[in-house]
Amino acid sequence: MMIKRRSILGGIAATVTAGAGVGVGVSSCSAEKMPVLGLILPPAERAIPEEGVAMYGNQLRFVVTGLGIERMTPDSFDAAMERVPAAAAKLAAEGAQAIELTGTSLTFYKGEAFNQQLRETVTKASGLKATTMSNGVIEGLKAVGARRVAVATAYNDEVNERLRAFLIEHGMEPLVITGLGIEAMTDIEKVTQNDLLEFGVRVRESAPEADSLFVSCGGFRTLELVAPLEARTGVPVISSMPHGLWAAARLVGLSGQVPGYGRLLSMPNASSTLPGAPPSRG
Repeated sequence: MMIKRRSILGGIAATVTAGAGVGVGVSSCSAEKMPVLGLILPPAERAIPEEGVAMYGNQLRFVVTGLGIERMTPDSFDAAMERVPAAAAKLAAEGAQAIELTGTSLTFYKGEAFNQQLRETVTKASGLKATTMSNGVIEGLKAVGARRVAVATAYNDEVNERLRAFLIEHGMEPLVITGLGIEAMTDIEKVTQNDLLEFGVRVRESAPEADSLFVSCGGFRTLELVAPLEARTGVPVISSMPHGLWAAARLVGLSGQVPGYGRLLSMPNASSTLPGAPPSRG
């Protein structure tokens, strides 16, 4: 598939101030009362994810920091691990009340035991509750009853095989895992929304017995694609950034619900069905 520069469907209604991550139109007084979520992002310079603002910009403040990862390869991930504790401590100092380590492949690439270790590392360095993007997608898949999964990814074959093993660890049967072969972080930005929509449909069609579709790569903008993909494929869709943020928002007391963006984000009681979910605040 030809990869072109990304064009975002419709854009977002809110923008953010660089320092605080507060949606335009939110008063400084109300912003001070919002819960604060810290995000550790793989690239060095990535700003607050647009999807986070579109989903929770009037309910949640974000503080972010990056790990300086340039390539989605195990060697690059290994080199970044020593920077995780300092990133977590930095977000705690900036007021975070919980932290998500984003990057799906960054957190699944050595299996669930290592994913658990990463959460513990973040908590130890920050003193805060923590989750990972891989936790978010697994919780999302389980919440929609996924068992036989079709998987569309950004990754090369090696990373795809590590994802296969991770899903199997969690009781999933990945019927097909198809990747775009992307390694450089900068190349993620070249994939258009239409590319992603058609790619997801093709992957689902290649596994007609799948009961769900998982789109894996936190760098893909997929929030606005979840509902169209569900309409085209007939199965629930879980995707890295939206459902990673859904899990993280629940750590600070939100329900995670964002109606209009697919089955899971529209489920009012989804958070209460999952182990360890905090009481909903909206």
